[in-house]
Amino acid sequence: MKFRSRGARWVALLVALSAVAVVAGITATASPAKKQASYVIGVSNTLVGNGWREEMICSVKAQALASGKVTSVKVANRNGGPAEQNADLRNLISAGANAIVVNPSSPSALNAVIAQAASRGVKVVSVDQRVTAPEAYNATNDQVAYGQLGATWLFKQLKGKGNVVEMRGIAGVPADTDRHTGFQQALKKYPGIKVVKQTFTGWQFATGGKQILDILNSGVKVDGVWTSGIDYTIVNAFRTAHKKLVPIVGADNNQFLKQLMTVKGLRGVAVTNPATIGGVGTAMAIKLLDKQSVPKWVKLKPQVWDNATAAGKKAIKANYSPSRPPTYSARLQVKPWTTYTSKQLFSCKGP
Repeated sequence: MKFRSRGARWVALLVALSAVAVVAGITATASPAKKQASYVIGVSNTLVGNGWREEMICSVKAQALASGKVTSVKVANRNGGPAEQNADLRNLISAGANAIVVNPSSPSALNAVIAQAASRGVKVVSVDQRVTAPEAYNATNDQVAYGQLGATWLFKQLKGKGNVVEMRGIAGVPADTDRHTGFQQALKKYPGIKVVKQTFTGWQFATGGKQILDILNSGVKVDGVWTSGIDYTIVNAFRTAHKKLVPIVGADNNQFLKQLMTVKGLRGVAVTNPATIGGVGTAMAIKLLDKQSVPKWVKLKPQVWDNATAAGKKAIKANYSPSRPPTYSARLQVKPWTTYTSKQLFSCKGP
């Protein structure tokens, strides 16, 4: 009896151990360790030598790093148009990009390649400027509002009468077209305003400065200047030409903010257009890769910082930094989308 009892106990113990092993095996199969996502983000930019675009790329890298989900950021960065950008997009797809953040050179000329990307599971987010490809997502400033808000302020300053210069960006690109649309919307309400000169600066500060200097030296009467963000060199040109300053519309570029605070006699506004929209596009791309839903179009509302109002002065002072380059866009974060630190943004180093 004693032998049988001891044998029964051994049998019971073996059965129990087998059951534990089976349960453990089932649990391990049902709940495997979560693997950290490892994505490759591509970036396509076709305007080199522009501080705003460089900061945009830095914000892509910073958000990719902050996410902890990106192993590599591949950047295609050169001057060009749709043909060059289509080639760059194809190269990024071939290089294994899981998502591409693109600042487009055309609203529609990239659509075929964007469709090719989507067919391979590559997510495409257009930043700063919109694209019409149905497969793409957009993250932009409201560029029509940008043009309309700045122009309305300018025309009011002139009491609805005077000669203005419209200094645009690059002909044919979406942001320039949209801003000009907003400018024209405001102009229709002020028939006493005359556009005496219209230029395309290519969004290059030196080019814009030379253009306005030539206009001032030509003897054309200028009562106000609207710019598509090429601003501080316009102020410099007036001073170089020894001309009386007129109301000037610019963007939230660091040096222009300094001028709005320090240049005697300058009346102006900074209309915000954050370069960190690149970080917004990156955050959207990562969410899409994580199979989360995001809006098809994230559109930011521009702010207007007037250097003659208490609120405007406060915003200009809060966003200016003596340690940043002249062309640095002041708005460092776009919440809730961007999560990087200022150090990660300034270092401009991706994962």
